[in-house]
Amino acid sequence: MSATLQQDSFLSTPRGRLTLVFLCLVAFIDFADGSIVNVALPSVQHDLHVSIQNLQWVLSGYVLTYGGFLLLGGRLSDLLGRRRFLLAGTILFAVSSLLSGFAQDAGTLIAGRLLQGLGAAMMTPAALSILTTTFHQGTDRLKALGAWGAVGGLASLLGVFLGGVITGGPGWRWVFFVNPPVCVIIVIAAYRLLDDDRRRAKPAQFDIPGAVLITASMLSLIYALVRAPVIGWGNGETLAGLVLAAVLLIAFVINENRQAHPLVPFSIFRVKGLAAADATQVIAFAGFGSMFFFVTLYMQDVLGFSPTRAGLSYVPAGVAVVLGAGVSSRLFARVGTRPLIVAGALLAAGGVFWLAQIPVHGTYPGDLLPGLMIMGLGLGAVLVGVQTAGNAAVRPDQAGLAAALVNAAFQLGVALGLAIFSAIATARTTELLARHVAPPVALTSGFHRALLASAIFLVAAAVIATRAANTKGEPAAGETPSAAGDTGPVSVPQPSGAGTGDDPARLTI
Repeated sequence: MSATLQQDSFLSTPRGRLTLVFLCLVAFIDFADGSIVNVALPSVQHDLHVSIQNLQWVLSGYVLTYGGFLLLGGRLSDLLGRRRFLLAGTILFAVSSLLSGFAQDAGTLIAGRLLQGLGAAMMTPAALSILTTTFHQGTDRLKALGAWGAVGGLASLLGVFLGGVITGGPGWRWVFFVNPPVCVIIVIAAYRLLDDDRRRAKPAQFDIPGAVLITASMLSLIYALVRAPVIGWGNGETLAGLVLAAVLLIAFVINENRQAHPLVPFSIFRVKGLAAADATQVIAFAGFGSMFFFVTLYMQDVLGFSPTRAGLSYVPAGVAVVLGAGVSSRLFARVGTRPLIVAGALLAAGGVFWLAQIPVHGTYPGDLLPGLMIMGLGLGAVLVGVQTAGNAAVRPDQAGLAAALVNAAFQLGVALGLAIFSAIATARTTELLARHVAPPVALTSGFHRALLASAIFLVAAAVIATRAANTKGEPAAGETPSAAGDTGPVSVPQPSGAGTGDDPARLTI
């Protein structure tokens, strides 16, 4: 059997299927934890007597450290070993989940959420880079990336569902207690399915100034975006945070151009379509992330849904995500990723526009379900398309960095969308309340404007996606067909110039 045939057949083997399921489980737990706490927030506030100002950090703390440390986590996994980083992140995630679940005050809970985000920032890029180096270009890679993207979207939706069901059942603490058993499964599976790819990078390969600058810049940016809806865009703290993020980013670019072994080799942005895929991810998930937030508030604060009912309301949308992702992953090899990302973003924009018409006395079957289903189909196509296009042509030695860039774009988009659209919704609602309009009417009108803006962002994402790579399964630069898929991840020995953007011919696979 030829090497190419062996490569293409790995996903059809029991080990290949188990490896994919295992990696998707990592994606599920990381993405779900970004949304699972949403519906539980009122219960958390009541039990721990958390102020409104601190309550937002139960949700935002995870986003802050997850997005802030993704680039560092992704690059270190390339240099030190992906399995090692995946295991370390999983253990940290499990311990911090227990800390959050047993929390008796707001400070402990927020600290747990911050550590959870750090663990996820280690797990996610390591897992995605293992996927892209284990399943090589061709049918296997397209199917594997399609599954990863579908699970990411499904997890975001089912996170809301699980949060509602768990909060309405055993209580909000079990939103965190469900994580450690899953983490144990991940650790066992990692030792059973993945080869030890531990690497011993030389101290000179660590760009410590670059790591400090980019991490501080990302933390400052996301912090400012998270705080902006609370304190205002014109507040000095918000402006200072944004300016600091920009200054640190400029300093980072200057540092990287002077480093022999940069943390982020800028040559990675010459990979066809990567920058466009990341930009599409930012704008698209500014729209998607805020849509979930406002629709959940509408269901509970206007329609009076219980946490359990609000969570169950997203199940059909989750099914739609799976359908959209499944159909799209089958079409990639024929038409490429670009048309499907564009079509998915436009379809999702139509669904969100439908939701922007929700009335004060709306019904789930007539006013919410159609829009959620249409949005879900589009979300499935966008997720698998962006993940595939963003990781398709990346060299194996930079897979962790590329994975981190794509996922950082996701987190940045969610934070950006909530910051912008919360301000829009709050301004409209406050204006109407000042006129003594009934609270349900004022809230719904604010949601209208925010959801309309979300739909516009999704249209903009479709326009940006026209510049993304139109991947159909072409080999990545420096990548050759290999039979390594039958034994586990590809082992990529690092030459002395690894991570610097050197000629891929120097890599031995």
